[in-house]
Amino acid sequence: MTDKVYNVLILCTGNSARSVLGEALINHLGQGRFKGYSAGSQPTGKVNPYALKTLQQHGIDSSGYRSKSWDEFGAPDAPQMDFVFTVCGSAAGETCPLWPGTPLRAHWGLEDPAGVGSNDDEAMAAFATAYQIIHRRVSRFVALDIAAMGEDELKAELAAIGKA
Repeated sequence: MTDKVYNVLILCTGNSARSVLGEALINHLGQGRFKGYSAGSQPTGKVNPYALKTLQQHGIDSSGYRSKSWDEFGAPDAPQMDFVFTVCGSAAGETCPLWPGTPLRAHWGLEDPAGVGSNDDEAMAAFATAYQIIHRRVSRFVALDIAAMGEDELKAELAAIGKA
């Protein structure tokens, strides 16, 4: 095992729902081995309240999350990312900024729960589904013995996680 803390950036377009859930789960399940961040190409400026409620329902601290631009993470003083994951289709195809270092990238797309449903129950059900998918993927990711894996093996595993 290594003492290295891996920085993980979760990207989406609005940075209000899926990417925030991913950031929170990286920090929660990563148990100090991973530091999660999230950002968007066109941030909404606020975190979806259903995302925060979903985190709270699972006993995960929901304070301090904000919707922010991915430009923050391309700045010279930004933390160097080891991994960059996109969680929505539009962010996967966009031209991303150049990240300092050479982070490994993967697409972990899933349906956007924001705006789903015509009432609270339907919206919470959509967020519950998104949470379950992201939780499964992040759990699998943080269980990897990254230091023991070759780059090609790690890239293949990251791609497979995105399909799970």
